Amino acid sequence: MNRDRVRPMRPLTAEERTLWFDATRSVAPLRSSGRSADTPSEVETAGSGRAAATGARATRASHPVRPLPAPTALDRRFKQRLARGREPIDGRIDLHGLKQSEAHHALLGFLRSARGRGAKVVLVITGKGGRDANQSGGVLRRQVPLWLHSAELRDHVAGFAVADSSHGGEGALYVRLRRTRE
Repeated sequence: MNRDRVRPMRPLTAEERTLWFDATRSVAPLRSSGRSADTPSEVETAGSGRAAATGARATRASHPVRPLPAPTALDRRFKQRLARGREPIDGRIDLHGLKQSEAHHALLGFLRSARGRGAKVVLVITGKGGRDANQSGGVLRRQVPLWLHSAELRDHVAGFAVADSSHGGEGALYVRLRRTRE
């Protein structure tokens, strides 16, 4: 096989150029390359309704707000500092005895207020739940991590992990809150 031989690229069809323009319309270049991008007028064809509708008036869309990343696990050293009392726990909420809807509402309110106070880490106590043969613990113990990953709480939660045995073990979670932006 001869590596020096370059196969010429086939030209793009009008439909491919339209798709490429639509895909790259909202992308901002990292730095100016001196080349001009294809404009909609170059891409338009008689049968292309979408390109014809946008015409030469197509403008670069403003950058959409990126969603916050999903909460991550807390690192081992940070968990050790929490367990040994070297890192303060800024608040606690005990969800024992609450129904799921009540617990969800209470957790959301607690995380909002704790973050508003400037708390960095809070302890969420779910309880270990009953040990039936068919279940792996309590309902809240299973649900709270799912809630912490939800889009509703993603604004508040940077990460979480199962608490140390001195703080409740598998029946509690350390929750690291996001910093508030001012």
